[in-house]
Amino acid sequence: MEPRHRLRIYLLTALVLFGFGALLSRLYEFQITDEDYYKSLEPGDSLVTVREPGIRGAILDRNGVELARNRRNYEVYFDLEEIHKSYRRRNEIDAKRDVVTSEKGMPRLAEETDIVKIVNTWIIPRLAELGVAKGYNASALRTHYVTHRGLVPFSYNTELDFDQFARLAEHNLEVPGVYLDVRPQREYPFKALGVHQLGYTQQWEKGDIPDEAKRVFDHYIGEEKGKLGIEATFDDILRGREGSKTYVKNEKGKITKLDDYSEPKVGADVTLTIDAHAQYLVSNVLRRVGRGAAVVMDVRTGEILAMASVPDYDPNDFIPSINGDIYKAYLDNPSSPFTDRCISGFTPGSTFKLGTALAGALNGLSTRSFSCDGFVSYGSYKPACWLWNMRRGSHGSLGLSEAIQKSCNPYFFKLGNTLGADRLVAGLQMLGFGQPTGIPLPNESGGRIPGSKAWKQANRGRSLTSGDVAQLSIGQGDSLATPLQLCAMVSCIANGGRYYRPRLVKHARLPNGTFLVEDKPKLRIDLIKEGVEPSELELIRQGMWMAVNKPGGTAGRAKIPNVEVAAKTGTAQTSDDGKPSHNSWTVAFAPFEEPRYAVAVLVQNGKSGGAVCGPLVHLILRGLLARDEGMRLPLAPLEPAYGDKEPILEIELPEDVLAAIDATDIGETGDETSDPIEVRPAVTLTTEATITPEPSITPEVDEEGAVIPRALPVEEPN
Repeated sequence: MEPRHRLRIYLLTALVLFGFGALLSRLYEFQITDEDYYKSLEPGDSLVTVREPGIRGAILDRNGVELARNRRNYEVYFDLEEIHKSYRRRNEIDAKRDVVTSEKGMPRLAEETDIVKIVNTWIIPRLAELGVAKGYNASALRTHYVTHRGLVPFSYNTELDFDQFARLAEHNLEVPGVYLDVRPQREYPFKALGVHQLGYTQQWEKGDIPDEAKRVFDHYIGEEKGKLGIEATFDDILRGREGSKTYVKNEKGKITKLDDYSEPKVGADVTLTIDAHAQYLVSNVLRRVGRGAAVVMDVRTGEILAMASVPDYDPNDFIPSINGDIYKAYLDNPSSPFTDRCISGFTPGSTFKLGTALAGALNGLSTRSFSCDGFVSYGSYKPACWLWNMRRGSHGSLGLSEAIQKSCNPYFFKLGNTLGADRLVAGLQMLGFGQPTGIPLPNESGGRIPGSKAWKQANRGRSLTSGDVAQLSIGQGDSLATPLQLCAMVSCIANGGRYYRPRLVKHARLPNGTFLVEDKPKLRIDLIKEGVEPSELELIRQGMWMAVNKPGGTAGRAKIPNVEVAAKTGTAQTSDDGKPSHNSWTVAFAPFEEPRYAVAVLVQNGKSGGAVCGPLVHLILRGLLARDEGMRLPLAPLEPAYGDKEPILEIELPEDVLAAIDATDIGETGDETSDPIEVRPAVTLTTEATITPEPSITPEVDEEGAVIPRALPVEEPN
């Protein structure tokens, strides 16, 4: 054979082999690599698996009243990829739009599928015929399609009523890519009631999809996530286990039947120690002020029965997302409605004298008498008694009970310095100050104790001077405490020295009855076992009783006819927006002989603990004790309180109440640390941490997503 013929045969053989190789390669792609894709193009039925999120457990009050629950929510969502395929089956030419892209830093003109045009021409008219069309954000839909295609459904309408749902359910087989679902949606039936303890939920972030789930599900719907409050701290156990639905679709993309269903499970119910009726009482009483907090505890168990902070907000505004204007109004509120003042640190003022008294009792100093001469000199610093500041008066020689009754500053200056900084600080820390109580809420402040290890580290190892100790002993200077910490201390005094950790969660239980959190009081410390004599503790209790029930006491307005109340007031010098201000306080317990309730009330910019907080404590205790006698406390949805920063001189009680309790109390002015002889500048403190949530904002309807086209301008005739 001639060489030229042999070369031709070789070339022909190579071409044949190359052709067979290419053919085999394509066959492998068709039958192995891209098998699922080409099967999806075959006429015939296919399966679609949709992930169903678990059902969130409820949050209940101690008596089973639902504070956070789920309601049936009817929703329409789109599978944008399926809608696109359905459109292409009927239209040879795809809907396209020009877009500007970037290639190697240079702008380039390109084309992409105009999914908004497809939805507006292919889907919306059909939904409009059924009366379920609504405006949407076209930009959000376009971004969703590029990012998620068909894996994550696009939530189109979450506000269907039952009639709309039923009408669409009857016809939705005619609209490929449009799905109906009945899903639980969080609801807070009492609106702002207990919102700082409950928190709220946020719809799931569409990027939070595990890689394994992408292989299992055709559509992925995630769980809402707890934000703030109990919703956040108990999010893991409130969430239920996922379920799934498997649908059969025909070759036209229409659902023909439900092939398989795995029901999602319900998460644990969390029962709080809160009493909803008591919470409603306290929240309404507190609405008499612009900014404040109140805590009520059961002194026998450490359970928190009510815990309110104003201003507040409606958590329903965040479900499933919040309108941008409403959210802006919350953020623009200068009174910080998202801050839970019950667990924020504030200058405690004279309520801290109780802590100093207990520290003295721990060290055997409760029976000591000290003289009040109007002021005490610590070098050039001369802090005074409120009586000296009012009329250059003094209390003379006092025992502990009288010092508490009359809220005498020099007595506690001298007691604190007799203890010394180390023993005073140790005693206050034993009572839980300077550290969080451990209540299961985000952002709890531990307060601040000058002279503690943490304080020294923050202040380059500085030790406390005698003047610093004097200020600490009356709750001024650099000290901070939360209303919850003070209420826990008063509870300990009331019950005979047992400090129970404050409890907000009574128990958490799964639907099968398994307890994840059990109902057990948690005793932190017993002061009697730590060395406090019962007789010394009784001196402190008697001082609080005298403050309410004897002439010359500072807490007379907390008095209740026929019930013995014990209390301590405080008016702390502080600052507000850089201006001199006061925090007013009253802490109390009742009944005196067989205590059940401890109460702590704070009012920002209140000018007198006795005149502002005393009446609030009176109203709270009066309602609780009346309930114990058989009166039914009301319970209803509570609208949010906006709050304000106006100063409050006095909270008025009805005249018949004032006559019955003979409220002639006088007391501290809040100017104890600034004496006319030698003025010492007040310490400016940041008393609260402003919390800024990051919720899901509801996208606004844009021009392309408007269901009803905007009217075109009419030309005027010439």
